[in-house]
Amino acid sequence: MKSNASRTAILVAFVVLAVATLTGWVSPPVALAFGLAFALTLGNPIPQASQKAAKTLLQWSVVGLGFGMNLHAVWDAGRTGFGFTVATIFGTLLLGWWLGRLLKVESQTSLLVSVGTSICGGSAIAAVGAVLEADPRAMSVSLATVFVLNAVALFVFPPLGHFLGMDQSHFGLWSAIAIHDTSSVVGAAAKYGEQALTIATTVKLSRALWIFPIALGLAFIKRRQKAKVKLPWFIFAFIAAAGVRTLFPQGEIAYDTIKEVARLGLTLTLFLIGAGLSRDAIRTVGFRPMLQGVLLWLVVSVTGLLAVQNILR
Repeated sequence: MKSNASRTAILVAFVVLAVATLTGWVSPPVALAFGLAFALTLGNPIPQASQKAAKTLLQWSVVGLGFGMNLHAVWDAGRTGFGFTVATIFGTLLLGWWLGRLLKVESQTSLLVSVGTSICGGSAIAAVGAVLEADPRAMSVSLATVFVLNAVALFVFPPLGHFLGMDQSHFGLWSAIAIHDTSSVVGAAAKYGEQALTIATTVKLSRALWIFPIALGLAFIKRRQKAKVKLPWFIFAFIAAAGVRTLFPQGEIAYDTIKEVARLGLTLTLFLIGAGLSRDAIRTVGFRPMLQGVLLWLVVSVTGLLAVQNILR
């Protein structure tokens, strides 16, 4: 049994790491890893408080991220490939559902992995997880799965694009389809070239807007199942924030500041979510969610590549 001194030392270390995630020097994947490592070694000293804080931070961070979107730019990028975007998003969700059932992945985890793959990684998982009031274990596992694959894509995609002889426009479109998080899409495309970066960013933002209808649809489904479920106010606020930036572009500096604060809030949230995962939870979940995420990502990547090279010319 831990002494009072050791419990105090663990609490201090926990707070120090949590504050460190707000400095901007810690990336979201690293923050999640810190939380996981802390939970699996020393244990979360304040599990209930950190879980409550994570839920609130998650919602407000999603709202803040909306200030990073300009709806005009997103619309211009997304209208020509609207049908393709719809097909790939819903096709990925359907394939993810089938793979989840095949691999016997827990339903919430399976849905979150599928949403993260089809739309925009951690942001989509954060929004949908908050709507569903998802179990922290499901959030941790799905986020970890997506972030691992994001890291791989960031380093693998640019050399693979050069090997395949892709021009910048095709690579930008492919990376926006096949890489989960906007940050990794931007990183990979920036390595490829300026045109690739422009196309990848705008196309990815157009896909990110699908967070709104998907999350709202899931909220209505859940409300039909449980009458007391509230509509996700933060999803409406998310789209309103994007609308404010679009209608009043003069406040770009302020909007970017809010977006950066939201990104830091999401980083802290991921640390708190990771800290909520225990050894027992990992043993219960197993390797299946990661296998689902890898298989789903490979199918989306290959299908997107074939479509970009042979259809979207």
